[in-house]
Amino acid sequence: MPFDKVMTQTMTDTPDTPVAPTPKVKTLPNSQTVTEVTHWTDRLFSFRVTRPASFRFRSGEFVMIGLMGDNGKPLLRAYSIASPSWDDELEFYSIKVPDGPLTSKLQHMKVGDEIILRPKPVGTLVHDALLPGKRLWFFATGTGIAPFASLIREPQTYDDYETIILTHTCRHVEDLEYGRKLVESLRDDPLIGEMVGDKLVYYPTTTQEDSPKMGRVTDLLRDGTLFKDLGIDGITRETDRAMVCGSIGLNKDLMEILEGFGLREGANSEPMEYVVEKAFVD
Repeated sequence: MPFDKVMTQTMTDTPDTPVAPTPKVKTLPNSQTVTEVTHWTDRLFSFRVTRPASFRFRSGEFVMIGLMGDNGKPLLRAYSIASPSWDDELEFYSIKVPDGPLTSKLQHMKVGDEIILRPKPVGTLVHDALLPGKRLWFFATGTGIAPFASLIREPQTYDDYETIILTHTCRHVEDLEYGRKLVESLRDDPLIGEMVGDKLVYYPTTTQEDSPKMGRVTDLLRDGTLFKDLGIDGITRETDRAMVCGSIGLNKDLMEILEGFGLREGANSEPMEYVVEKAFVD
């Protein structure tokens, strides 16, 4: 057989050597890759991103995330981390604002896209900012449920408290879906399912669309409906601790209500009976 034919046959019969894929070049500073995007409604979505090996945070904290702005500079906003501290990825829950500088862009993200993640998490909705107690209240409206999505998946929450009450108030029933599905999944969670047991109480309400329980949580607290529904006497400094995350108006009203029950606002440097998150997204 001619030499050139031998070479042709030999080269043809030899399996191709696998070629390693070329790593994707990151184009953003402090960038992380989007791994999952879920659109809950036309106004709400959640997404997960890769977590740097060196990134540490306490469940309930927030971090600055964002994209590059049209001016070539980072456009960042504070977002509560919705995943617990032990999760391999980072989860965020967001509203869609059509003309919002950042959310108008974030809502169009796809798996494989990149976001900017600043490496320093902070926040007051953490266990360290509260004195020991027996019952823990999470008061949330809208996307304010995000830090509590982290905390209800945190083992320490169930170690520290006998009862955890998560209230979530939204305008429409569909806006409650993210929280409802998360709560329903907890008892089957292999890590904390047994810890959750009957300790977690979920109390969702709506303010515009008809649902099994309607009303603003502030009104339901003031007139005692919430306590009657749950079969408890009320909130006291001796037994109750609370965390609040919502609009500025809600935060102010709940601070007044909680202080009326005798609770005092705490901080990382001075733990007390309740804490409020003051970081917001556009």
